This record gives sequence, C-alpha cells and structure tokens, in this order.
Amino acid sequence: MMKYLSIAALLVSSAVHAGTDDDWTIVAPAIDPARYHGVTVANGVLGLVSSAEPMTIGEVVLNGAFDTYGRGRVDNILKGFNFMNINLDVDGQRADAAHVSGLRQTLDMKRALLITEFDLKDKVHVRHSIAALRQLPYTALATVEITARRDTTVTPSALIEAPDILRDVRQLYAQIDRPHARIPLMSSVGKSPSGRHTVAAAVSFIFERGSRPELVHEDGDYNRHSAKFSRSLKAGETLRFSVVGSMLSSAHLADPHNEAERLTVYAALQGRERLMAAHLQAWEALWTSDIVIDGDPQAQRDMRLALYHLYAFAREGTAFSLSPMGLSGLGYNGHVFWDAELWMLPPLLALKPELAKSMLEYRFQRLGAARENARNHGYRGAMFPWESASEGLEVTPVPALTGPFQQHITGCVGWAFWKYYQVTHDKQWLRERGYPVLKEVADFWASRVERQGPGRYEINNVIGANEWQENIDNNAFTNGMAITVLRYAAQAARELGVAPDPDWELVAANIPILRFADGTTRENASYDGVPIKQADVNLLAYPLDIVSDPARIAQDLAYYAPRLAPEGPAMGLSIVATLYARAGQAEQAYSAFQRSYQGLRLAPFGVLEEYPGGGNPYFATGAGGTLQALLFGLGGLRIDDQGISQRKTALPKRWKKLELRGVGAGRATFTLP
Repeated sequence: MMKYLSIAALLVSSAVHAGTDDDWTIVAPAIDPARYHGVTVANGVLGLVSSAEPMTIGEVVLNGAFDTYGRGRVDNILKGFNFMNINLDVDGQRADAAHVSGLRQTLDMKRALLITEFDLKDKVHVRHSIAALRQLPYTALATVEITARRDTTVTPSALIEAPDILRDVRQLYAQIDRPHARIPLMSSVGKSPSGRHTVAAAVSFIFERGSRPELVHEDGDYNRHSAKFSRSLKAGETLRFSVVGSMLSSAHLADPHNEAERLTVYAALQGRERLMAAHLQAWEALWTSDIVIDGDPQAQRDMRLALYHLYAFAREGTAFSLSPMGLSGLGYNGHVFWDAELWMLPPLLALKPELAKSMLEYRFQRLGAARENARNHGYRGAMFPWESASEGLEVTPVPALTGPFQQHITGCVGWAFWKYYQVTHDKQWLRERGYPVLKEVADFWASRVERQGPGRYEINNVIGANEWQENIDNNAFTNGMAITVLRYAAQAARELGVAPDPDWELVAANIPILRFADGTTRENASYDGVPIKQADVNLLAYPLDIVSDPARIAQDLAYYAPRLAPEGPAMGLSIVATLYARAGQAEQAYSAFQRSYQGLRLAPFGVLEEYPGGGNPYFATGAGGTLQALLFGLGGLRIDDQGISQRKTALPKRWKKLELRGVGAGRATFTLP
C-alpha cells in the first residue's frame, strides 16, 4: 500500500532545491505566488513566516499566548501584530511582487536569516534580511540595503498591522530625543478576543551614524499605521537602515506595552552590529550539535532544514513546548500533543538536551491540571490532556473523541521524562521534576487498568496511535507505553533511594500485548488487518523496546508496513526506516527514510506538509520523525541507562560517511562507518 513519489512530487522536489548553492542555504531563485509556501525564522518565542511579497512577513506566531476564540470553544494560539513589514516606494512606484524583477529569497540556516533580493525596473537593487534574534526572545531585526542604479528618490516605510481578532487596538507614535540619539518609537496595543490578554508590539529604526532622517507617521486605519522617510540617491549610492521590533503579551509579562517599547529602545541603542553578533554567536552554539552526511548533498540539506526548524522552534530556559507546526503558523491551534514528546523531543534530546528540558518543564508546570483531569475521569495520579495549551487543561474540541480517549499521551509524557534522565543523569532534576511526574503517571495507569485476573490487567475503551480506530480495547501502543512507564517510575524511585509502589510493577507484568494466532502483534482486540493511519504496533520495537526479538520485529514490520495508508502522516515511514536500519537492511531503510519526507516538500524552500496534498506546513512532527530515523536508525544511536551510545550499522551505499556531532550531555561525536 506504500506508494512512490508522484510526478508532481518530483517536480516540487526539483523546484525546492533549484539554485541551492551549499549545504547551509536554500535558494528560491524564482518566486511563484501560486505555489509559494513560506519558511520561518524563529527564536523559540517569535516565529516570522515569509511571504511571496518582498520584505513582507505573511504571519507572526507568538509562543505561549492563547485565548478562547475560533475553533472549538477552546484556547487557541493568538495571532500577533505583524510588526516587521517594510514597504518601499521608488519615485512613487511601490516595490511589490507585481512590479519587481529578479525576486530571489535565500534561507541561511547557519545564521538563521532570510535574505530577499530584487530589482525595481532599472532604478534600484534591494537586499533585505530578517532574523528573529536568538538572544532576545521577543525581538526581531530587519536590515535593508537599497543601491541606486540611477538618480532616484526612495521612501521606505515600517508598518505595524493588527490582525482582525484583536480588539480595542490603539496606535501610538513618539520620539525619544537625547543629545546622542533620536529614537523613533511606533507601537500598537490591543486586547485578545475575550479580553484575557493584552498584546503589544513596537518598532524603531536604526540608521547609519550621522544619519537622522525626518520621519512621518501615518495612521492608515484602525488596524495599521506606519512611519516613513524619504531619501534622494545618486546612481551607485547605497542607503542602509534597519528596523527593529518587539512583540509580547500579558501571557509573558504583566506590562506588555511598556515592555515592548523598552525592549525595542534597548535593541535600537544596541545597534545592528551588536545585535547580529550576539544572534550569530547563539546560532553558532546551536550548530555545534549537527548532522553531517558525506556523499548525499540532497539529504544533507534536507536534514539540516529539519534540524534548523526544531532548533528555531524550541528555546532553552523556558517552559514552552512545541505544537505540530512549531512556530510556522496557527495549525492545530498551537496546541501541544504527543507530537512533542514522542516525535520532536528525541532528536533534540540527542543533540541539545537543554532544549528538550524546556519542553518537559512545560509539562511539569501543568502537572496540577493533569491531576485534576485524572480525578475528573475517576482515576488517581495525573492524566495529561490530548491537546494542551496555556493552562494544561484539555482543549480538544468536544466532537473529537481523542480528548478523553487518546490516553497514551500520559504515558508519552512519563516516557520522555525518564529518557531525559537517561541522557543527562541529572539527579537533582529527577528528584525535583522527573520523579514527581513519573510517580503520578504510574499511579494513573495503576488505577486505569481493569484487573480481570493474571495477565489480564486490561486497558479498554481507548484510541491508540492509529486514530482511525476509536474506542478499542487493549491497544498495542497504549498498553506497551503503560508497561514501559510503570517500570520507569519504579526505576526512578530506586534511583532516588525511594521505595516504589509495588503495585506499579505488578500492574506492568500483567498488562497484555495481544497477538494473532501466528504470533504477529495485534494492534487491538478487534483489529482485523484494515489500513492504518500511522505506526502503532511497530512503536513497541522502537522507541519502546517492548518487542526486542529480531524475528518478531521483522514479523510485525512485514505485516504492518504495507498497511500504512499513503494519506497518513509521515511518521509511520520514519519508524519503518528506523527498524530496517536496526536490522541491518540499509537500502530498505534508506528508501523508507527518503519516502518519509521527500513527497511532502513544498516549493520553494522544501517546507514539509503533514501528508500528501494536505498543505499546512511546516510539519515539525514529521521532521522529528525523519530525524529519528537518521539518528536512531541509520545513525545507530541508542538511549539507555548508561546514556547515549552507538551500535554500528551499515550505511546506505551512496553515503560515504555519517557524522553526528555534539551528541548528548557530553557533546560526543559518533561516526559511521
């Protein structure tokens, strides 16, 4: 039932990497608005999504800010102000997509910059670069260089635009005059749809030393205002300036309007060079953990793009997790699912444990809500919600049965907490964060099982990883995850010198994993071989290690891999690739690895959609799955109680060498062959 790349997918593949000039950049040399899917520059808090219009951001995503509006009468992530757009008029002509030529965009992954270049007739050449500054979580910087090809007058404008959802929007402009500096300050502030939060943004200009052009502020309408200046240029002359801006909400700080203005003033007086130096230094530190593939430039760029997105969407020292689309848009309403723990966390845990730690802190800070959720459903311990937002309450829309029944999410959370400890051996963290969560997760599963007798501690009426089958009994992945985390909780207790509840291991020993008559693992009590949305049974072999016998792994793989529906998400093929690689079947692994993402790339940058034809990029969950296939499959990495190690595996024929740099807490390097 697996299908190979269609002709259309191959055409997209060709368009995606046409013009790519090295392993760190992806170039879009010809922008087609009808086939354009933006790429994101982000810093773990701000996400700025590109558009086909020059110097225009299509969407701004602000991590951690939610309100009740839109889909499902539940908390959804807020649209923020679009505060980093720049308009340019040249002799009265607007430099928009309809009038410019040579429009070219480049994503520089090493420096986390999006660079746009274009010409307007024979008058000017423009270069625009934008970054979500890594060192300043709420701040972005855009720099514009306008080179005149003949004498001309240019009028750049910085804009702040409010989305329709914000209400009571106010638009302000002021100028701070000091003997050494003049700081123009334009800001907007508004209320979220329910009035729960205040959202604010501010922008200013950074001009070259000695240049202080007069700015004109214009109120466009309720939703938009701008500040502009004009400059006459001689042929060959270059005008260079920057726009710096900050955005945050009362979900982040109590006084977002004043703080947005303060942060913008701070950044403006830091100056462009200091801001960029700190940004580049931060990204250089991130890229000390990297994946280097020798012999396959296409795979090298693709995996770097996947890793770039996970690095861009996560942030050290926070309590933010990742939604399936990261900071690339409002897909899935910005909610946190099992995607975070099972799919996106493992690559970050292997390469940047400090980023994974932030994702776990998100769950820890919502442990109280999970306890309440368990009580409300008649259980002990903590029952984490299938969809989580700001408070950690269940925010799955009521018509979706996944909310109350896709309970394996609770196991996924506990599993991720123990994996973090295995990698870091941070015993203080285990005592203060890890064990409190694992204990509550174990108590939940001990109360959740239906004790029908020895070997029949059943978990009935659930939805498993294969969401196409609802309200089923004894789902393989759910049961396997429950077994795993019950044992992990007992192990964590002993690690801390605490006596574990003996019921945990008793329950774990009696939860059944069903089989067909021929020994193949059965997905659930009523499963009869129908196509499946995504991997379920095969997750018992990886990442759970519940099924470890090679013959049984091969038997389950042979049965379920052909049943993966082509219209399902990419992660199923990632698991297939991982298991083939661990079995030493490098070419089969490489084929599944490629198919896990290649048919999902969208022009012009190769951003991933969730499933063929589904749109809605960037699907960070899929990127996490493919990176796992590379790291823990083809790369041979294992996580166990000793930390991260490597088992030598065969590489695909076309790969000369695979180097995994900066792995784990010790920043080790692993190579193959």
